[in-house]
Amino acid sequence: MARTVETELVDTRERERQEEISEHDTFEKPSGQSEKKAPIRRVSRSILFALAAALTLAGASLWWLHSQRYESTDDAQVEGHLDLVSARISGTVTYINPRVENNQFVEAGTLLLELDPRDYAAELEHAKANLDTRSAAARSAQVTVPIVDASAFGQLHSAEAARQEALASVDSEQANLLVARHRLQQDEAIRDRAERDRVRYQVLVEKHEISRSDYDARETEAIAAAQAVEADHGAVTATENKIAEARSLVAQRDAQIEAARIAPQQVNDARAKSDSAAGGLEQARADLHTAQLNLSYTKIYAPVSGVIGRKTVELGHRIQPGESLLVIVPLDDIWITANFKETQLKHMRPGQSVTIRVDTFGHDYKGKVESLPGAAGPLFSLFPPENATGNYVKVVQRFPVRIRLDKDQDREHMLRPGMSVEPTVEVR
Repeated sequence: MARTVETELVDTRERERQEEISEHDTFEKPSGQSEKKAPIRRVSRSILFALAAALTLAGASLWWLHSQRYESTDDAQVEGHLDLVSARISGTVTYINPRVENNQFVEAGTLLLELDPRDYAAELEHAKANLDTRSAAARSAQVTVPIVDASAFGQLHSAEAARQEALASVDSEQANLLVARHRLQQDEAIRDRAERDRVRYQVLVEKHEISRSDYDARETEAIAAAQAVEADHGAVTATENKIAEARSLVAQRDAQIEAARIAPQQVNDARAKSDSAAGGLEQARADLHTAQLNLSYTKIYAPVSGVIGRKTVELGHRIQPGESLLVIVPLDDIWITANFKETQLKHMRPGQSVTIRVDTFGHDYKGKVESLPGAAGPLFSLFPPENATGNYVKVVQRFPVRIRLDKDQDREHMLRPGMSVEPTVEVR
């Protein structure tokens, strides 16, 4: 529409030039003819001026209405992810892929460089040996639990049975003691009677009333009875000693029972040792897994496909965990960050169509508004503005709007993060 207005203005100017030529020719003609045509020419010129003013006003109105449908900015650029490649472990660089150079494209999973693996291979072997040791200890502790269980409770039951046997022995010896005392009493009575008979027979033999052989017989009986009493005393003493021994044995059995009553604690201790050995086994497995991971970290692969930039690593470098080695810029995940004035966001919504003019190529790309920001750009800076000082000056803020390119708009991956662009959003 604006081009049509310009064309009409050019045509108007051409007609005015032709009229000036006609007026010049008229001045060369007789004065009578020029006086008749002058009013007509003045009327035509006024009409043309009015028409040109109307067309200009109409064009300006159409341009203003057209501009209300779009919002654009030149404060925008292409952005993308910058994947920093760093080492997880320390080591010496022993190999670098020849393709790993600045501005070179690499595929995801490509081996970028390798660290000296010998130290980590030795740690892996040590972890394997430690795992074998802990595994054997765990099996031994696990087998010990039922053995301790059976042994401890077996000792308790054996001690209780031995105590019952000792108590029975005490009872038996006490019965034997009672029998020995009764026999002692009987033999003492027989001894006393035999001694009386011997004394009586001695008197008779001295009076020659009985024969010497009768006296000898009574004397022998008395001596035998006295010896029997002495034997009975010995038997009583021996039985009493046996009773004392039996009671001592009962005390020993009681002590054994008390010692055997810690069988549950012994079993719990064996189980605790088994659990500890199992925990040590799990720790050894974790150490082995860590050693395997550390060995695998000696080879560093490309996490994504993209172009290499800011390469700082060289062959023979000693690198530390987290040290930056290079940056990979993926080209298949880029977007536009456009900083619009806050006055331009009134009708802007996610999903609206966007035309992106790229300064580098002079080519237009299509996209859509992906998201609106949560705050103004300055608030995300390291030192956000502080407007509570009393010297507040109103400044139009800019908000970073994220724009995503439509699918297949950049098939050849020509766009690069940092390129300047001019997006135009169709807000109505």
